[in-house]
Amino acid sequence: MHSSLQLVLILLAVAVLVAAAARALRLPTMLGYLVTGIAIGPFALGWIPDSAEERYLAEFGVVFLMFSIGLEFSLARLMTMRMTVFGFGGAQVVLTIALTAAIAWLLHLPLLAALALGGIMSMSSTAIVSKLLAERLEIQTPHGRQIFGALLFQDLAVVPLLILIPAFAKESDTMAITLGLAVFKAVVVLGFLLFVGQRIMRPWFQWVAGRKSPELFTLNLLLFTLGLAFLTESAGLSLALGAFLAGMLISETEYRYQVEDDIKPFRDVLLGLFFVTIGMRLDLMQVMLNWSDVLLLVAAIVAGKGLMVGGLALAFGNTRPTSVRTALGLAQAGEFGFVLLAQAADLQLLGASITQPVLAAMVLSMLIAPLLINRMDVLTRLIAGSEWAGRAKEVHDIAVKTFGKTQHVIVCGYGRSGQNLARLLEVEGITFIALDADPERIRAVAASGVSVVYGDASRREVLVAAGLSRAQAIVVTYSDLHSSMAILRHVRELRPDLPVVVRTIDDTHIDALKAAGAAEVVSEVMEGSLMLASHALMLLGVPLSQVLKRIREVRETRYAMMRGFFRGASDADDELDQHAQPRLHTLLVTQGAVAAGHSLEELRLNELLVEVVAIRRQGIKGVDPQPDTRIQVGDVLVLRGAADGLAAAEFRVLQG
Repeated sequence: MHSSLQLVLILLAVAVLVAAAARALRLPTMLGYLVTGIAIGPFALGWIPDSAEERYLAEFGVVFLMFSIGLEFSLARLMTMRMTVFGFGGAQVVLTIALTAAIAWLLHLPLLAALALGGIMSMSSTAIVSKLLAERLEIQTPHGRQIFGALLFQDLAVVPLLILIPAFAKESDTMAITLGLAVFKAVVVLGFLLFVGQRIMRPWFQWVAGRKSPELFTLNLLLFTLGLAFLTESAGLSLALGAFLAGMLISETEYRYQVEDDIKPFRDVLLGLFFVTIGMRLDLMQVMLNWSDVLLLVAAIVAGKGLMVGGLALAFGNTRPTSVRTALGLAQAGEFGFVLLAQAADLQLLGASITQPVLAAMVLSMLIAPLLINRMDVLTRLIAGSEWAGRAKEVHDIAVKTFGKTQHVIVCGYGRSGQNLARLLEVEGITFIALDADPERIRAVAASGVSVVYGDASRREVLVAAGLSRAQAIVVTYSDLHSSMAILRHVRELRPDLPVVVRTIDDTHIDALKAAGAAEVVSEVMEGSLMLASHALMLLGVPLSQVLKRIREVRETRYAMMRGFFRGASDADDELDQHAQPRLHTLLVTQGAVAAGHSLEELRLNELLVEVVAIRRQGIKGVDPQPDTRIQVGDVLVLRGAADGLAAAEFRVLQG
């Protein structure tokens, strides 16, 4: 038997090696943890015993994973994607459960166990798929939206499944009572937490945050999360359900982004431990003895699930290529499938003769997933060859529309901003071609005679067909970082001299877009602030020439004067990640502060990515910050930087 310290050392060593190897191989670390668990578990090297204590500790990984899912839960987000999430995603989960349960029941598995197996098989891997699609810049594509709609519904479906599976494990004569009691408990607990918990939790978090102690905030976060998990477990539900509710409650507050950063280290470490323990459950000898069953199950997951998802996607009105891509993206098992499988195995709902082949097949399907997604284009061409004919027609239509045009402007996106730009270009007599990937908008515009064609501007061949070699400028009118970066990359390769104007929401990605080759980056937030300020200044009697001069100075310095803000509680309603954006912070240099008497250059605040934008001395803003400016006791420094940098800068100024 190993001591507790030996177990911790083994797990830490494994975590370091697995994370390094996974990054080198460009694979999700989760798969590495699964393989590692297989290797060091009781059925292989036996370095770590499989005990109830380790499993219970590992379950906290699921707790924090469900907490993170709760943080992302947003009714507004669900409503905007309701057809994709509840329509396509709901149909995928229900149909997978029904077909899997029917097949398992025909193979003489008890009905309730078959339904549990269907729930397990209905899951796909959010971790693997989201990472790979983000790397391929395909999150906002038609198939990307379908895939993420299904994954979001799967995440939500885990909550009722975590309640149903324990009820399935009860005796048949008491199962209905147990299930009814579980539902009643869930309704009571949910009602109490959502209606009463919110009123208690928000002022409590505000009081804790007011203590200005990161340690206290993190301790309170752990207490709140684990406390709700304990409450739901005590009510006969599950730890994971309580964590999900905790995340939901915090997601509606101004502390969401800070909490997400604080909880991530705990989540990643404990989730890694969870996947190690899942791998430890796999008996390679049993797998080898039942290798034919394992391969059959892998084929059922990858091919069977893929065919079903592809058929559903077609039924929901997607094109054949989009349906094939959606099927390839969801044709694997998921991390929540492991959670449900472990629960069913612990409750003896599924025996070892079923659990072992299913577990092996799930692991293999997830190992296959990166191969399918990274070769998605080739496989789509083989399965749905019409896509290339469709793409060729799309490119042909664009080329016909731009034939003979020179010195025109390529407008990427024909939404509200694109249409306003097009009207101004027409007034000035400047020719343009607008590209838009929304077929409904194209149909609506077609009768008007406007020069708009269907096309994804982030694709190289579309830009070429739109006359990239003859254009005088490109304007990206929508705010999508991935698509904008792809356009800039193509322009840099084909027409490095061509100016590109890019729209963005705020100032978060201005530097990245500029570095990628954008001639101008227009920030909605900054430009709105500029217009508001210019009207106010003119009403106050400032000459128009002076106002225009100030606006020009701000734009020439990439909005440097306006970057950063003093954050308040009302900023929590903003969709932007306020924690990562530059903000302003005032700091009083008190008696005994280390910085007193030192120059700004000596403080080296630039190392922390923090700058002093103003110094208020003796009640007036009379000092222009320069490297040789010396700080005095009583000075109020106005600092600009990210939250972490500001905290470190305050410590350096006051304590050294």
